[in-house]
Amino acid sequence: MRRTERLFQIIQVLRRHRAPVTGQALAEELEVSLRTLYRDMAELIAQRVPIRGEAGTGYVLEEGYDMPPLMLTADELEAAVLGAQWVAARGDAALSRGARDLIAKLTAAVPRELQPVIVDSGLKPVSFRKRPKDSLDVALVRQAIRGQMKMRLDYADEAGAVTQRTVWPFLLAYWDEVQLICAWCELRQGFRHFRTDRVRAAELLGRFPERVGRLRRRWELDRRDQRSIEKPGQ
Repeated sequence: MRRTERLFQIIQVLRRHRAPVTGQALAEELEVSLRTLYRDMAELIAQRVPIRGEAGTGYVLEEGYDMPPLMLTADELEAAVLGAQWVAARGDAALSRGARDLIAKLTAAVPRELQPVIVDSGLKPVSFRKRPKDSLDVALVRQAIRGQMKMRLDYADEAGAVTQRTVWPFLLAYWDEVQLICAWCELRQGFRHFRTDRVRAAELLGRFPERVGRLRRRWELDRRDQRSIEKPGQ
């Protein structure tokens, strides 16, 4: 790894952590000696990168700092393009268009020597399973989550029986075959999952009172409790 790439990588590692990161931990992740790491840290500080800390205690990157845009490595570009290709193949119309636009913008904005990483990428998401067609515009679900808005759903079960549900959506989960709306269901007074291909009609209602992030944390705790109950011997 060239020194310039290593300096950027140090910043990336520090951005991932809230607590101080020791020089030893940084050196091990970058696979360099502690002496080299200390020289790199001194260089970053000399370039006015706002890093607090010192050898022996740990380093922290101050909030609000960001690197210049599109200073990406080849691995980061491949990851971004592969993810965007996956979304373009499986997202709703607006999300798919956004993914294709993202690839186009990356191609135009990165340095010329990195453009082949995108244009001639050897990575591609593939699925051999047939995906059921969504019966609603999934962009409406994304809008509801962003706006913390209730949704009224006409939802069909496996037998085709339709019930009307008022839900508080907080997560749209993308499986390889289907998409799930994870939501609090007013009818069942609990968390439920709704397949987007079984939603016969949907409309937005007013805002629901609980924050999306809090709902998601409650759902995660509920799932954790369910898994512990299902484990044998407990």
